[in-house]
Amino acid sequence: MSTFGPAYVKALDEPRLHDQMGRVKDYMLDGAWHTLAEIAQATGAPEASVSAQLRHLRKQRFGGWIVEKRRRSAGTWEYRLCAPVEEGKNLPLAFDCA
Repeated sequence: MSTFGPAYVKALDEPRLHDQMGRVKDYMLDGAWHTLAEIAQATGAPEASVSAQLRHLRKQRFGGWIVEKRRRSAGTWEYRLCAPVEEGKNLPLAFDCA
């Protein structure tokens, strides 16, 4: 199964999506809680793309990051990035997501 849909053209889309994922990950490394709108504004990526990149970051092939989610208010969710999982253990980062 492909991570991306049938319209995905590797030569056109891979560099753009790789850069986008990097911007989302770099922004989220502060360990703070952020809404999709906040992440989108900070990274220049559409909210739908931010949501997709957060899902991808959970996958082992993209780092196996832990992406926590909680409700900020009615209809608004926020997310934070925690250390990736390696062999069932969290790797230490500058922040504690426990």
